[in-house]
Amino acid sequence: MLRIRGLCKSFAGPRPRAVLAGIDLDLAAGDYVAVRGESGIGKSTLLNLIAGLDRPDAGSIALDGVELTRIDDDALTALRRERMGFVFQAFHLLPYLTAAQNVALPLLLNGTLDGATGPRVQEMLAAVGLADRAESRPHELSGGELQRVAIARALVHGPRLVLADEPTGNLDADSAAQVLELLRASVKRAGAAGILVTHSPAAAATADRVYTLTPSGLRQG
Repeated sequence: MLRIRGLCKSFAGPRPRAVLAGIDLDLAAGDYVAVRGESGIGKSTLLNLIAGLDRPDAGSIALDGVELTRIDDDALTALRRERMGFVFQAFHLLPYLTAAQNVALPLLLNGTLDGATGPRVQEMLAAVGLADRAESRPHELSGGELQRVAIARALVHGPRLVLADEPTGNLDADSAAQVLELLRASVKRAGAAGILVTHSPAAAATADRVYTLTPSGLRQG
C-alpha cells in the first residue's frame, strides 16, 4: 500500500541541516506502526512528506501505486483528501461545529456528504463511544472525547492511510491509553494502514512494529 524508498530532506539556511537521510518503509493494509525519535529529529517532517504537505529532496513515496513526488499540487490535495486521514495532538476540531459536523467534514470536502452518509457519521461516533454526544460542541467535551471525535473524523471517509502525530500529547495517562487502543482498533477494523509518530515508549508499544528515526535513517526496534 505505502512504499517509501531513499527519502531525503534537508532544510536550507545559514547552516543547512539534513533532517531525513535514506528513509525506506513498506506498509500493507492492516499494518499499524510507530515511529519514535528524539524531539527535533524529523518525525513530523516525515509525516509531512508522506502526506504530500512538503516535497522531499530525493527519494520516492508511493501510495497504492501513485507516486506522490510525480504529481502536481492539485492532484496531491485530492489524493490526501480522499485516501488519508489525520489525527493531531491539538485535535484541530472546528469549535463552532458539533461533534457530528466535525466528523462529517471529510465527506463534505470530498463532495460525498448527503442524506445517505448521515448514518455513516453516526456509525463512526458510535464506534468511538460518542453516540450520545453527536450534538455536543468541542467546548463541552473532555480532552479524551475530543481526540475520539478526531479519530472518527480521520476514518469516516474510509482512508487507506491514517497518520497520527503525537495524538495523546495533551491527554492524561488514562485517556491516552484509551485513545491509543481505540486508534489501533479503528485502523485495524477499517483495513487501513496507520503510522503513529510519538516520543512515548508506552504509545509506541501499542503498534505492530516500532521504528526509531535517527540521523542516519529509520531502523526497526
